[in-house]
Amino acid sequence: MATPLLEINGLTKSFPGVKALDSVDLAVNAGEIHALMGENGAGKSTLIKVLTGVFPRDAGQTRLAGQIIVPNSPAEAEALGISTVYQEVNLIPHLSVAENICLGRQSTLLGVIRWGAIAKRAKAALARLDLTLDVNRQLSSYSIAIQQMVAIARALDISAKLLILDEPTSSLDKNEVSELFKKLRKLREDGLGIIFITHFLEQTYEITDRITVLRNGCRVGCFPTKDLPRIELVSHMIGKAVVQVEALEQKRASTASIRSEAPILEAHGLGKKGSVEGIDLDIRPGEVVGLAGLLGSGRTETARLLFGVDRPDLGTVRVNGRAVKFKSPRGAIRCRMALTPEDRKVAGVIPNLTVRENIILALQASRGSWKRLSIPEQETLADRLIQSLDIKTPTREQLVGNLSGGNQQKVLLARWLATEPKLFILDEPTRGIDVGAKAEIEKLIQSLRQDGLAVLFISSELEEIVRQSQRVVVLRDRRKVGELVETEISEEAIMQSIAAHGLERPLA
Repeated sequence: MATPLLEINGLTKSFPGVKALDSVDLAVNAGEIHALMGENGAGKSTLIKVLTGVFPRDAGQTRLAGQIIVPNSPAEAEALGISTVYQEVNLIPHLSVAENICLGRQSTLLGVIRWGAIAKRAKAALARLDLTLDVNRQLSSYSIAIQQMVAIARALDISAKLLILDEPTSSLDKNEVSELFKKLRKLREDGLGIIFITHFLEQTYEITDRITVLRNGCRVGCFPTKDLPRIELVSHMIGKAVVQVEALEQKRASTASIRSEAPILEAHGLGKKGSVEGIDLDIRPGEVVGLAGLLGSGRTETARLLFGVDRPDLGTVRVNGRAVKFKSPRGAIRCRMALTPEDRKVAGVIPNLTVRENIILALQASRGSWKRLSIPEQETLADRLIQSLDIKTPTREQLVGNLSGGNQQKVLLARWLATEPKLFILDEPTRGIDVGAKAEIEKLIQSLRQDGLAVLFISSELEEIVRQSQRVVVLRDRRKVGELVETEISEEAIMQSIAAHGLERPLA
């Protein structure tokens, strides 16, 4: 066999309290598109940052074209022939295409920039992608898809041997993805080695030659794409052994369930370009509907569309039978909806405010500044919710930032319970909290259901989804691919639904 273009052996990297990479091996050939797959926290980003000199390695060896390399910065990695294009296009929108492609390596003569030479170089880099653009036009005047191509052209401008693409399709629609893949196939034919990082299963099987799977900082294995069934890939990523169950196609007839209550929320064909497409979903009183799927499947994006954080491009939403178009979350709150976000530290609790102040925020916002809650009212409300949710805090005036993760999550739940919602959207409510707090949160969810609330429960933990849900809606690659009801719900069935191939329409 030919020597791999890139060969990593025993790569190890630790941070305080965590081993991010544990003796990882990776080999990428010239003329190969190699997928790097794994759930959040698997070690993909750390591996790329060590490879490109952002982080120093603790142990291990890297060879490029047979030569040992130890880049100490991204600039050194680029000089060696390793270029990275990140998920967010990190170019300068108000500069021209040519300036972006050649930024930091402009041709000069006696200290004067040679604009003609820069334009020529930019055109040559774009030509490798079979792309013809006005390189003097401002980058921002082009679509995101074209900007992505310009970022790749910039990477190719340094005569890259290895191209790393980190979620390059996350902001592209189907046609734009198709165009990108045409360019990548040409680069593969030209002998370039490409590492392709993605969470989209269909795209992985469409464009890649081999797949390396990471889980919890360890290499699970390397597999030829054509020889790896989707269900095995999902199993390797999640770390669950999959037993054979009936094909989902045979289950369609049994998924219908008689539910007498009218839905609190109905979404039909809900979608937004670059987010999710054509989601059908309904939730009824006293029901927990689980939203399952791998990272990047569109779970959080669906929650944001339903709650008015993002505006949909298509589809309809009805609340209690009435069509609504939320311009902001305020409209959702008026309809008695609540959302606990995925990242409670960034978009949830405010650490420098007290427990009391955090709890009353949503209720006060819904009343407006002219109907302020008095301090005694705030204290009574906070004390009641602290007691009912068993929030461990020495006093209601304790700063939320001083509480444990589990108690911060309870404060966030208390904030929304104060508004007396009818529908709760819970996005990863147990992430990052200890086992005891997790059990308390799960018990609370069932209590909400028994009180007649509707709950949309989003979790990357399949065990939680199975325990909590009466129905499970399964997403893959930003669209709904399955729905499981009551006795059909199991970890294996969810994984089968995620991995199932060729199901073009949602299961009903």
